[in-house]
Amino acid sequence: MDVDQGIPATGEQPPDVLARLGAIGVVPVVVLDDADSAGALADALLAGGLRCAELTLRTPAAERAVRAMADRGDLLLGVGTVLEPGQAERCAAEGARFVVSPGFDDGVVERCQQLGVPVLPGTATATEVLRARRAGLRTVKFFPAETSGGLAALRALAAPFHDMRFVPTGGIGPDNAGGYLRTPAVLAVGGSWMVPRELVRDRRWDEITRLSALAVRTVAECRAQAVAS
Repeated sequence: MDVDQGIPATGEQPPDVLARLGAIGVVPVVVLDDADSAGALADALLAGGLRCAELTLRTPAAERAVRAMADRGDLLLGVGTVLEPGQAERCAAEGARFVVSPGFDDGVVERCQQLGVPVLPGTATATEVLRARRAGLRTVKFFPAETSGGLAALRALAAPFHDMRFVPTGGIGPDNAGGYLRTPAVLAVGGSWMVPRELVRDRRWDEITRLSALAVRTVAECRAQAVAS
């Protein structure tokens, strides 16, 4: 990516990145302890049909692993737990295609917009959604989803914001993802149930592939049900 012009190397514009996330429907939220595992992890996700990932900047290995995963042209890689504008800039330069933050930070949002990189700041209240909307954003993270009231809270929050889409994350797993995925205001869900930290640490790639395939199937089934209803 040319960070001065904010144009992705492929020429893809930011709305297309969000459209791709919406088409995939579920974003694996990854905590990586060993940068050398990045390539194998990407292979495991892709083998299960998951073509995106949010690599959280919670460990020293994370930033070092961005390039290894971003270089996979078939994997849409974003970075999460972004707390500072500099993190967003460095990761965008290494190929990250979207940025996720646990809350709304003016500096992070502004720098991402300058770079042309979609940013999903965390929101949990109407005031925070209004702030994001005023900044020109139309897609935000709903976080922490379950401890902020879960699906009922998200539906209530989305009701007055008909032009906003949400990516709920936090406490979401295979048992409750369906309700979120069937909600029209939800672009995609984020979660770590297909990439538990211990499986990544132990390099149990076959199990990650299996769980990824189940997540892909869940998205397909939920969206078919939503259309049928």
